[in-house]
Amino acid sequence: MPILTEVDEIRPILMGAKTVAVLGAHPQSSRPAHYVPAYLHEQGIEILPVNPGFTGQTLFGAPVHATLSELGCPIDIVDIFRHPRFLPDHLDDILAMDPLPHCVWFQSGIIHDDVAAQLSEAGLHVVQDRCTYADHRRWR
Repeated sequence: MPILTEVDEIRPILMGAKTVAVLGAHPQSSRPAHYVPAYLHEQGIEILPVNPGFTGQTLFGAPVHATLSELGCPIDIVDIFRHPRFLPDHLDDILAMDPLPHCVWFQSGIIHDDVAAQLSEAGLHVVQDRCTYADHRRWR
């Protein structure tokens, strides 16, 4: 799959998403890793939070998981809120998801061309350096 850069390719993926796993989800409401998925949840999207530091808590009506690979259900988008230097550490976890997600989305300011290329080569759509909150609000 190509790394997506064109709005005409990206828009249907985001607007058609029903389930979004949020890697790096956070309980602090002032952080983007909280208010972005909170907005998506308010729009009717199921949010599955992933952050080993908050396992056992509930965010957005769902339990927080330690890893993506433990989700075990179809995911439309993995929305990543992690510093780019940590993305290689998550590559195996993403690729271990069963089933694989439809798209891996790196939030605004997050770019890692090597990880994006490896995900793309594995057959996943990849979006880099875009905000699901801003895009969803613009396109709804």
